[in-house]
Amino acid sequence: MTEAVEFDVVVLGAGPTGENVADRLRAAGLSTAVVESELVGGECSYWACMPSKALLRPVLARADARRLPGLSESAAAPLDTEAVLARRDAFASQWKDDGQVSWLDSTGARLYRGRGRLDGPKRVVVDGPEGEHHVLTARHAVAVCTGSRAVLPDLPGLRGARPWTSREATSAHTAPGRLAIVGGGVVGVEMATAWQALGSRVTLLVRGDGLLPRMEPFVGEYIADALTEAGVHLRTNVSVASVERPDATGPVTLVLDDGDRVEADEVLFATGRAPRTEDLGLETVGLQPGSWLPVDDSCRVDGSKWLYGVGDVNHRALLTHQGKYQARIAAAAIVARAQHVPLLETDPWGAHTATADHAAVPQVVFTDPEAASVGLSLSEAQSAGHRVRAVDHDLASVAGASLYADGYKGRARMIVDLDRQILLGVTFVGPGVGELLHSATIAVVGEVPIERLWHAVPAYPTISEVWLRLLEAFRG
Repeated sequence: MTEAVEFDVVVLGAGPTGENVADRLRAAGLSTAVVESELVGGECSYWACMPSKALLRPVLARADARRLPGLSESAAAPLDTEAVLARRDAFASQWKDDGQVSWLDSTGARLYRGRGRLDGPKRVVVDGPEGEHHVLTARHAVAVCTGSRAVLPDLPGLRGARPWTSREATSAHTAPGRLAIVGGGVVGVEMATAWQALGSRVTLLVRGDGLLPRMEPFVGEYIADALTEAGVHLRTNVSVASVERPDATGPVTLVLDDGDRVEADEVLFATGRAPRTEDLGLETVGLQPGSWLPVDDSCRVDGSKWLYGVGDVNHRALLTHQGKYQARIAAAAIVARAQHVPLLETDPWGAHTATADHAAVPQVVFTDPEAASVGLSLSEAQSAGHRVRAVDHDLASVAGASLYADGYKGRARMIVDLDRQILLGVTFVGPGVGELLHSATIAVVGEVPIERLWHAVPAYPTISEVWLRLLEAFRG
């Protein structure tokens, strides 16, 4: 069966980014088709944010309890791995998307199941189930929201060794006895935290000399110390040269560049992401298949009047919340252009400009301790030519932190633009600091002057009192 239909906008991908684009377009009255080849809800709902944090939450709660007299003894027992995995399964909706489909239907968008590909300007063909074939034409725009996928390095023996990627790491139904993790980024450190606590003996192999290299250096140091204390075998400045797994059901051996061999029951490669654009028909509109989509601040693809790349595919900030933010910006821009409303494309922080992608990307790493940052690090600010000062404070000296847990360890840093007297970035590391981040994000996005921040009084005794201590240190 072949069906040809015209919509105002066609959205490729029904993850959080695509869902939010569609929702905003429908709220503005534009007819919208959404094409999805897997589960509605995307990577975040089934293989990333939700299942990974469901795995990590009991780990962090137990870690906090272990630091409190009155709870520490009862929290000493191992986690109930089966119960943790069952709760994870519930948060992943048992890998069924009925609820997400119902929500998408409620917006008025029309869902097409199947593989969607561009077939020239404003034209999408969809090969659906049971031989269905649809030809969708967009009056105004096509938004590519297909996200990213894990990348496996080109190593001898790796493809036949059945390695885990982030998908297998967040959806596994048993804890391997021995788990090797390759990569010291967010996925690597979060999954090391989770599976070590769930009963695996974890070896973490990192090519560089520290963890989380995109954050302030002290963050990786705190997390490395904590992982080691928890029992993770951390090795830095090593690379995997080849992988051996002669028996598909047996152990896997990693041969390192220094000749050492690491044996494990499973291996997770957390070594980067690539855009899911390899089979989207980009060549039919003059773009390179498999490439990231370069876009302007309204998320419109460079050189195009109708094609948008929103979320991971544009490589601006590979985070679910940032993709949803871009979705709001891109949808507003699509609607404005469809209604012939002038856009403030050069106006930072305007309704059609994703300025936060450059200046205020927030991120939380759910390890023990947590790490949270927004905006620029010290090195990034200096490289950008800003005249800055880094102000640090020991979180353990804040009253709220000492109440939060005995033996609390943590650190806070703010980066002050000395010329403008505003914050360019803030970083926290310590138990529970993820909930501090939004106040920092508001300060950075709002470009709140230091003198005005002095009047934002933190409640006592909370960990957020660190704001007062940072400002006191800056003022001297």
